[in-house]
Amino acid sequence: MAILIRLFPVYCSLCCLFLAPLTQAAALNDERGARRIERLFELIESRLAIMDQVAAYKYTNKLAIEDPLRESQVLDAASAAALAYGLTPDSSRFFFALQIEAAKEIQRYWFEEWSDDRPVPGNVESLQEVLRPRLMELGDAIIETVSETYPITDKSLAVQFVRSVNVEGLSDATKYALFRALFEVEKFPNKLDQILATGVLRVATTGDYAPFSATENNQPVGIDITLAQDLANSLGVEVQWVTTSWPTLMTDLQAGTFDIAMSGISRSLSRQQQGFFSQPYHTGGKTPIVRCAQVEDYSSLDKINQPGVRVIVNPGGTNEIFVTESVDQATVISHEDNRSIFAEILAGRADVMITDAIEVRLQTLRQPGLCASMPDQTLTYQEKAYLLPRDLVWKEYVDTWLSLRMHEGTVDRAFQQNLR
Repeated sequence: MAILIRLFPVYCSLCCLFLAPLTQAAALNDERGARRIERLFELIESRLAIMDQVAAYKYTNKLAIEDPLRESQVLDAASAAALAYGLTPDSSRFFFALQIEAAKEIQRYWFEEWSDDRPVPGNVESLQEVLRPRLMELGDAIIETVSETYPITDKSLAVQFVRSVNVEGLSDATKYALFRALFEVEKFPNKLDQILATGVLRVATTGDYAPFSATENNQPVGIDITLAQDLANSLGVEVQWVTTSWPTLMTDLQAGTFDIAMSGISRSLSRQQQGFFSQPYHTGGKTPIVRCAQVEDYSSLDKINQPGVRVIVNPGGTNEIFVTESVDQATVISHEDNRSIFAEILAGRADVMITDAIEVRLQTLRQPGLCASMPDQTLTYQEKAYLLPRDLVWKEYVDTWLSLRMHEGTVDRAFQQNLR
């Protein structure tokens, strides 16, 4: 007991030492949270403050306040945008519907106010060209900030909200109703639950990288297209194809536009810093493809990296990264459309492309006159995997599905069917 008494002051000192930083961190988080909530309230006020201008345009042009078709379109677009942040469709749609009702209340107020004694403002801005784009911009910012402030758990913030949203023509009752809808916005706990609840798997694909992802007769085809459909079937949901590109792939990931990207994507540390990858399902590397008559001329990287040699590359992906890092003497030609890049070589407008060995294999089968200049050799080591948002539950499901499909032979069959 005496020992415990002597050690107690030391214990208290240690507690203070460790708890002080935690308390400071908590206070900092609370301060940031308060600023975000304040920002959210400001954005909502800014959006509603434009409604007098919307009313002026409608009043001047003898348009009705009610526009059911337009309202439905706005709700659909807002719900889809909210889903990118993991907000549940029902709760987000209800919140946006309350915003529309608040907007109409303000417009009705001004329709009744305008008269000879209080005329409509003379400088009325265009609804289509000025006001709606501004409203859409504010709406997107509101969605993002709702996600950042989630969850709002303090009901006493309703008073702050009512005071903050100071817009002429908007009743306190509507403000309280709008805050209640904001308070009840919900998020899916994880990506897997979101996919199962919505019945939709959003798959991003570039559509320009055979044999993984290409387009034939306006339909997506390829190894990853086949496997994407199998993944959706395992979940009992429908596939929604999301168009992306190599330059915008990581931006689209951060924007939440897809649940999984399946397009022959190479794992890299820079991409790993921004998202998750599934386990790899293919290994390979970069190798050159040239006109068959010039195989000997370009049988090594040293021979390729020479003045006068024209190396063609598609921008935005690992091909461009490799060329940027490894080719400093040859002329580099950037070609936006990966689907027509091999025709440029055949036509003599470029000499070499350095791309993944599996793509070289496919194109030499499909394009007479093109050959691998370093057959069975690669200049790099690469792993193909599926790009995912940072969600461990979803990653675990994808990894389990992929492991089973590789063991069962489904992945091998997809490769065999598309490599011809």
